[in-house]
Amino acid sequence: MIRLLAAVLLAACAAPALAFDGPDYPYPVPLGLKAPDVPADNPITDAKVDLGKRLYFDKRLSRDGTVSCATCHAPEKGWTDQAPVSTGIKGQKGGVSAPTVLNSAYMEFQFWDGRAPSLEEQAKGPIENPLEMGFTHAEAVALLKTIKGYAPLFKESFGDEGIDIDRVAKAIATFERTVLTGNSPYDRWQAGDKKAMSESAIRGHHVFHGKGNCAICHDGFNFSNSDFHNIGVGMAAEKPNPGRFGQTKDPNHTGAFKTPTLRNLRYTAPYMHDGSETTLEAVIDYYDRGGFANPHLDGRMKPLRLTAQEKKDLVAFMDALNGDPVAVKFPKMPE
Repeated sequence: MIRLLAAVLLAACAAPALAFDGPDYPYPVPLGLKAPDVPADNPITDAKVDLGKRLYFDKRLSRDGTVSCATCHAPEKGWTDQAPVSTGIKGQKGGVSAPTVLNSAYMEFQFWDGRAPSLEEQAKGPIENPLEMGFTHAEAVALLKTIKGYAPLFKESFGDEGIDIDRVAKAIATFERTVLTGNSPYDRWQAGDKKAMSESAIRGHHVFHGKGNCAICHDGFNFSNSDFHNIGVGMAAEKPNPGRFGQTKDPNHTGAFKTPTLRNLRYTAPYMHDGSETTLEAVIDYYDRGGFANPHLDGRMKPLRLTAQEKKDLVAFMDALNGDPVAVKFPKMPE
């Protein structure tokens, strides 16, 4: 086993691993998942994971030294901040709830509106966002160059001591590709342990794939199609968030947001892109009503007319998607 794994994935390292092809993903993969795709120009190494982990937790990458990636995506809070909207430097509030980093390696696009096509590009965004970390990329790089302890870490990761924003992003993205959760009761049930899920969860599985119509968007092993849908959330606001439309200018994308994973929901409330629903029961009730009517509502959003028992069973099934938490130790910051 790669020597750094115990430090990086304390809980997930105990999960059963699946076989995978090729050397591109060198870490064990939790039961129920597959090896994430890895960019050809950013292979995973222990050194780069270690560097990325330090950068992820380093608050010096924010203008006032108060915010890091881990501020809004905290391991102890399900890799979110468990808040309706995130808080950046100077106490400034963002416009959306921080999505979890868990299994983000499987998402085709990053951010709720999909404005980043990769984890590498996502890692660059908060650094220069004035509401989040408040630096420019040039300023962040200049600061890192003043911290002598970073130079040897970049050399070990990239072959020389050069520091630029692309290398910063590559290191953070590499660390994030190791933040995987699986080995849930559902995964063990799928693998043949028929006692891994309760009878209620099994019934909920049938509702999920049938009357609940959940699987049309929350599909695949990560329970997300990585696509964008207007389900009506936030559309009652005076100035609704345009969602994916802000990136594509396609009217069909108005108010559409990325389908999140349903794994480890136990730790990531509140739910929806605006944090407007505080419990899974409330989320199910929202879908049961058919969402909020608006001109761009996804045509598949219709009243479900679920019974009280079916709603309870759906919650039980989603609880069965809670897998191994991914815990990490706070790293020593370079000086």
